[in-house]
Amino acid sequence: MWRASVPDPVDIRRLRIARETYDLSPMVIHCNYLANLASIEPEIRAKSIGSFRGELDRAVAIGADYLVLHPGNYRDQPLEQGIAAFVLGLAEAAREFSAGKLKVLLENTVGSGNQLGSRFEELRMIRDLAERECDLPVGYCLDTCHLLAAGFDVAHGEGLETTLAHAEGILGLSEVKVIHANDSKGALGSHLDRHENIGKGRIGEIGFQRILTHPTLREKAFILETPTEDDETARADIDALKRLSQPEAQIRAK
Repeated sequence: MWRASVPDPVDIRRLRIARETYDLSPMVIHCNYLANLASIEPEIRAKSIGSFRGELDRAVAIGADYLVLHPGNYRDQPLEQGIAAFVLGLAEAAREFSAGKLKVLLENTVGSGNQLGSRFEELRMIRDLAERECDLPVGYCLDTCHLLAAGFDVAHGEGLETTLAHAEGILGLSEVKVIHANDSKGALGSHLDRHENIGKGRIGEIGFQRILTHPTLREKAFILETPTEDDETARADIDALKRLSQPEAQIRAK
């Protein structure tokens, strides 16, 4: 829904206590999927800007470190105009907003249809323009499923090294603050945004071990967005990531 509730101060305090008790950091939240700041359709654009401003305000209220945002869909306009529309929408939503420690993270996409953000160059252009147009700090979130589906072969050693070198050259890996750890139902370059449980998709366990143990990624925050029908499935994915993050893990090739 476009409409969002206001966080309860009691719940905010309970969340803060839980974070301190269990040393949960960083806190990463995700923007409403309806928001499309790249849209030029008047009603969608107005709702998207208002919705994103609400996300910003709530993120600060609950003490979030990062707010992840999809760059959106630039349908009915050239790519460059779509990027400009997104940045101007971002700036309008952030008008008179004090971010504090909060940083917005642009998430890479699979590049289906008129999606922005499947290419690192697009993400970097958005960040550079955002720095010029507003005071909102912007970084990046990389999704492993989206990378593979967009054509980055992170499932294999050479492909992972090539991808990380490209990300370093265009984005700067220091600005990649979060990684969404999702296996992919779709094949390399399929542009299919369908997440799979860890080790069950086209990246596989060996691929995830390389990702999780790579020296440049070891200290990143990894977050699951895999399909979960119950707590048992969720725990299995968490356990898989823990096991595969150990370099000595024994993995059976599939």
